[in-house]
Amino acid sequence: MKRFLALMLTAFGLLTGAVQAQPIGAPLNAAPMGMAVATFAGGCFWCMEAPFDKMPGVVSTTSGYIGGKKRFPTYEEVSAGITGHTEAVRVVFDPKKVTYRQLLETFWKNIDPIVKDRQFCDGGTQYRSGVFWHDNEQKKLADESKALLDKGQAFGGVKPVGFKGGVVTEITKAEDFWAAEDYHQDYYKKNPVRYNYYRTGCGRDARLKELWGESK
Repeated sequence: MKRFLALMLTAFGLLTGAVQAQPIGAPLNAAPMGMAVATFAGGCFWCMEAPFDKMPGVVSTTSGYIGGKKRFPTYEEVSAGITGHTEAVRVVFDPKKVTYRQLLETFWKNIDPIVKDRQFCDGGTQYRSGVFWHDNEQKKLADESKALLDKGQAFGGVKPVGFKGGVVTEITKAEDFWAAEDYHQDYYKKNPVRYNYYRTGCGRDARLKELWGESK
């Protein structure tokens, strides 16, 4: 993501200097009182915040890293593919207002589940797609959704139109989630021009239309 965007911004004269990574705090694992947590990896975390932020019942989204072993990973390390982490979003939600099943539907229709170690223009294990479950019920629903979609069948309001079989999205127990540096949080809100240029140039929406049809 960073390398691709850097090239585009340089072409437009927008890149003025590298942003230095700042140390990040302890991993975010426990859910706030009365809330629940879901964690999803769908490539560039900038692009995965917005779909969840729009959902009633979602309290917050946080961009970060999961699935690796190194403590206190930085963006430079993760994006270089040397820590084992993948970019992900941590979704805090009110289970009385939105269900985990609904979150799964939003997740699937915003990723390409049939490519390994890649999402759209970004390649490498750091961009692999995944559902990181926090309890057995989440695991059950994640496994069910993957199995149905892999057969070309509908899961709730989501049904493949551009593929049948070949789903490679991982379903993995959630471990430490490390929040990304501040400049990554809410990037689509804080830098809408750069964000939209990246998203369009990456071919994300065109590919999603091929896979899932028109957005509803």
